[in-house]
Amino acid sequence: MAPLDPEMRCTAVVIGGGRVGTALARLSQARGLRVPLVGRQEGWQALDGPAGVPVAVCVRNDDLSAVLQRVPRLRLPDLVFLQNGMLRPWLQEHGLAGASRGLLFFAVAQRGGPAVPGGVSPMVGHHAQAMAAWLQQIDLPAAAVSPKEFAAVEVEKLLWNSAFGLLCQVHGCDVGTVVGHYRQQLHDLAAEMLALAGPVCGAELPLEPLVQRLCAYSLAIADYRGAVKEWTWRNGWFVQEAARRGLACPLHSELTKRLDRPTVS
Repeated sequence: MAPLDPEMRCTAVVIGGGRVGTALARLSQARGLRVPLVGRQEGWQALDGPAGVPVAVCVRNDDLSAVLQRVPRLRLPDLVFLQNGMLRPWLQEHGLAGASRGLLFFAVAQRGGPAVPGGVSPMVGHHAQAMAAWLQQIDLPAAAVSPKEFAAVEVEKLLWNSAFGLLCQVHGCDVGTVVGHYRQQLHDLAAEMLALAGPVCGAELPLEPLVQRLCAYSLAIADYRGAVKEWTWRNGWFVQEAARRGLACPLHSELTKRLDRPTVS
């Protein structure tokens, strides 16, 4: 593949050389787009240019603070956060409540592997249109959405990751088994979680249709086995938020207790 003209205008900059970041940079280069990839130690000069180009942040949640320390102040408005989990408190804490965000609905099994679309990735904020256009150029479905629409998807994805991860790990099963054998637990757990996450994100989601969608998606990937991951940003956030608001989440507490995780009664 011929090297790209270094004078060509950047379509975007990607921070994070993991599975997702590498896939985005590789697909972009294959389409003739200039998308520099910034790794842990290399490529940071890509942020020295003028503001205005989206900077897709594709690092683990726990690495966000370290990344933020290295981003020039001029480029902070260009950051587009693509992380799962409850990100809003962290963004608020760092003065980034209005930052552009996205939720990615494609999978990359391993670094260097193909990106397999699994739905339309919603983008919100100042760079939403530019991000959606870029992803569409590299054959990854995406759309700019309103803050209200984004919040609804944000909560639904958070609940799917947190509820199914917890139930799969507690019961030692895949997501299809959760739907088939532990649906009442899933329903009750989703109700507890929705009462906490919905108000924080400004999303109003009727419980019954939400549970139906969670189950339908899970049955489409029935053999997938979830697990409790990124505790601080998923299940751990629910524990802390319940304690902060003085709300009882008995089922979530009972299940997390089985995993020797901190709980709230």
